Amino acid sequence: MSMHDDIKTVLVSEEQLKAKVAELGAQISRDYAGKNLVLVSILKGSVVFMADLMRAVSIPCNIDFMVVSSYGGSNTITSGLVKIIKDLDGDLSGKDVLIVEDILDTGVTLSNLVPMLKMRNPNSVKICTILDKPSRRKADIQPDYEGFQVPDEFVVGYGLDYDEKYRNLPYVGVLKPEIYTK
Repeated sequence: MSMHDDIKTVLVSEEQLKAKVAELGAQISRDYAGKNLVLVSILKGSVVFMADLMRAVSIPCNIDFMVVSSYGGSNTITSGLVKIIKDLDGDLSGKDVLIVEDILDTGVTLSNLVPMLKMRNPNSVKICTILDKPSRRKADIQPDYEGFQVPDEFVVGYGLDYDEKYRNLPYVGVLKPEIYTK
């Protein structure tokens, strides 16, 4: 039994992802030319997108990683609380911070995280997400860079998981309901 069998439909193909990442990388390279760019990956979900995006950025940049939690275990409802589990290694003073996310969903995590990062004296804080799910938004927050808008379905792949599985799918797919309702 392959994990591909658990996917109802492919929403964003591997080819579409590659093309969009190249486009985002080029745009970010233009927008941040001559600036002090630091890409901040929010783990674990954005690790795949981060790895691809940083290689598509053609200007010097730093990278850093954070683990924040607003979800409890394998439950799929956000609690609205943000806890920093692993903080950034580097100082953000004078840097131009671009938060790299796999999906902007309710926006609760980022609407709490962005003000926390702004208190660290960066020049700017912006958001880049490969997927945006505006139908689920609970907080007033929009991405500065986005790949694809997705409908309110349970999406996995390209870093997104269900119960820590499916992150390694090379595309974004909709999980069959029977997988997460058992």
